[in-house]
Formats: sequence, C-alpha cells, structure tokens
Amino acid sequence: MKVIHTVSSLKMETGGPARSVPGLAGALARAGAEVSLTANERPDSFRAPEGVAFLSGGTELPSLQAAAAEMIHDHGLWLPSNYKVAQLASAMKTPRVVSPRGMLEPWALEHRKWKKRLAWWLYQKRCLKSAAALHATSDAEAEQFRRLGLKMPVIVLPNGVDLPEIPDEVAEAAPHSSRRTALFLSRIHPKKGLPLLLDAWARVKPQDWDLHIVGPDEGGHLADLQKQAKQLGLGSDLVRFSGPLDGAEKAAAFREASLFVLPTYSENFGIAAAEALAHGLPVITTHGAPWQVLETERCGWWVPVEGDAIAKALLDASARPEAELREMGRRGKEMVAARYSWDGIAREMLACYQWLLGRGSKPRCVV
Repeated sequence: MKVIHTVSSLKMETGGPARSVPGLAGALARAGAEVSLTANERPDSFRAPEGVAFLSGGTELPSLQAAAAEMIHDHGLWLPSNYKVAQLASAMKTPRVVSPRGMLEPWALEHRKWKKRLAWWLYQKRCLKSAAALHATSDAEAEQFRRLGLKMPVIVLPNGVDLPEIPDEVAEAAPHSSRRTALFLSRIHPKKGLPLLLDAWARVKPQDWDLHIVGPDEGGHLADLQKQAKQLGLGSDLVRFSGPLDGAEKAAAFREASLFVLPTYSENFGIAAAEALAHGLPVITTHGAPWQVLETERCGWWVPVEGDAIAKALLDASARPEAELREMGRRGKEMVAARYSWDGIAREMLACYQWLLGRGSKPRCVV
C-alpha cells in the first residue's frame, strides 16, 4: 500500500507532531507500507526515517501526485496547507485520514476562538466532513469529535513511543545527588499550565529538590514565568529554566531527574508524559491529559487542573524515598513498552487504511 503523510512543520519547537508523525511513518514502513512524508517546514538536520521517502515539494499538487498514494494521512488543522491537502485529495479521489492532533480540544478551540469559529464555518468543518476517517489519540479526543457533530469513522490509536536504549550499567546506577530534580520538558506555552506549577512549587518547596523547566519559548511566555518565579521567591537554587534540548542532552535531562511534571490544561495525548515514562520516571499530570492509567498502573499521579491538587501531588511525590520513585518509574516503563509500541500501533493503523479501501474487516480500534 502507498501512503503519504502530510504535516505543516517538522520543527521540534512546533510540538508533538514533529516527533509523532515521523514515528508513525517509519513504523508503517517497517510494517510493509510504501510511505512518503512531506512538510512545508523542516529543520536542516531532519532525516526521514528508514524506508520513508521525503518529498521536498511540501503540500503542493506535484508532491502529492508524485507519491501516487492510495491513502493520504494529513496531520493538524486550520492552516492553508491542511485546506489545500483536502482539496487535492478530493480532486485526486484519494481517501484522506485526518489527525487533528489536539486542535479540536475545548482549550485549543478557545485559544484565538473568533478566528477559529470563522474558519470552522468557512471551510474547516467542511474539510473534516470530507475525510474518510478521523484519527484520535484517546477516547476523550474521539468523544470531542462527536460533540462537534463529526459522524465519520474515528480511528482511536495512541501515539507510539520510542523506548530509549540505556545500557544496563547506566540504568541501574543511582544517577542522583543529594538534591533531586522534578522535570518539565515540553513547549513553554500557556496551555502547559506552568504558572500553576510555579505556584504549587512555591507552596511546597520540597527540601533538597529543584524544579527544572525545559523547552522552547512560545510568544514570550518564558519571561512571564521568570517574573513569576522571582515574585514567588523561587531563586535559581529552586527553579532552573533551560531552552530546548534534544538528543543526548535531552536524554541526560531525563536521566538526572527523579520525577516528571506536566501540569497541562489540555493534551490530546501528551507525548511528553509518554517519553518521561519511557525513560523510567514517575509522572504527575492533570485531567487535561488522558493519562488516568498513571493511577491504575501505580506509576504516577493524575490530578485535577488545580493548583491545590498539583501541590498535593508534589508534596506526596517529593516525600517518597528515591527507591520508591524508581520502582514507580520501572512500572511506567514496562507499561509504555507493552501499550505504546510504534510497531504495534502501525500494524493497527495499516489495517484501518485497508478497511477504508474496502480490503478488510473493520478493526476494533474504529468507532
């Protein structure tokens, strides 16, 4: 089967799809599909996954025609590129799957809501209704599609996670000094709830802990957070801010932490939480992310999007011995390996494509 994946940007600072879209494309190639990937933006350092052809023309007609795809899978909403892909897919009579990537979540719809409401009625709703199927990364996201009146089939499959290859001697070594670190590693964006985290950290001020906030700044939000930290009396001994990390530096940040915190208002999946679990860290996150499994698998805390609830979870986590946190992290890593393998997810997605083309029975992940 020939499949093309289209996404507006592969720059890491744009968020999760820059990682999850190539991850899915690569896994589909390993599953036997002939996969092409195109984007309007990509960093110079980007390398397509093995077995995936990168088309340099972006979301233009020549690129899509050159792929000669039987299925188009578009990621994201609202942008001219998404509208263009919908038009071209219709013109070529090629079925199209759309992954909104959290852009239809209530918080996201309220952000710049008047522009989005206008776009929704002018073209976006029509573009979605012309899709063969939508892709949701959680049951909650699928339910939101239905609330918006979208009645086409929905493929419910999470994002996958690449398990880090950590040598046994590194994984088993005690990586922590007498001070321990709670890590936030994601975009520095109002959606992520960082003011709530800083307020909670100032209230708890756990002994011999520091908070490390890592990620690309969006819209000057970092300066607001630094000002808030100063007003709360959180000096550099209690809170550290760093820019985006990738590769070995990112892996080192996970290794040096004892706890991961994602105090988000809204996530359709929350790839940052999944990556932290894959690195063996227990996670605190909110009901804004679909991670209730943290509690059922005893590998973290899933709390309301409230300062009091976040502070209570921080107090509980920071009081636990390091060995107990590491055991929670071990359970989380095992859970991620069992549930969020890219190869397993790709096999299910490929079965969905085949079903949409009339070549198989309806997969269980389609609702």
